Amino acid sequence: MQDGTHLAAVTSEMYERKWERFYVRRPARIMAVSPGLSGITMRSGELVDISQGGAALEITTTIGLSSHYYLQVIGLADRIGCAEAYRNGNRVGVKFICPIPEHVLHSIVRADFIMGEKVNKPAAAYR
Repeated sequence: MQDGTHLAAVTSEMYERKWERFYVRRPARIMAVSPGLSGITMRSGELVDISQGGAALEITTTIGLSSHYYLQVIGLADRIGCAEAYRNGNRVGVKFICPIPEHVLHSIVRADFIMGEKVNKPAAAYR
């Protein structure tokens, strides 16, 4: 039996991911520059997941949001250039203009472990 249709051999970027995706819940900020450099718009949100090539964000509103902006993860000095890939309600998917370096990705993912609750030491030492 042959493949179902002629479309069975068609590849799509939609179903292929180049990079491993990490699910994180980190506060983030979107910074968009207005046309003609007339102003800067900042919006707060939450980084849902991230890879070297893109991310998903949840923001309060997408009204008036341009399709290109900078992503800043709270706690990091880096700003990442983004192009919007999709919008679905308050969720926005972005592709990074340039893939982020591995060490930047690791610092974002590792921060979840660092920012977790403090583990108390036992009161008495083990004998």
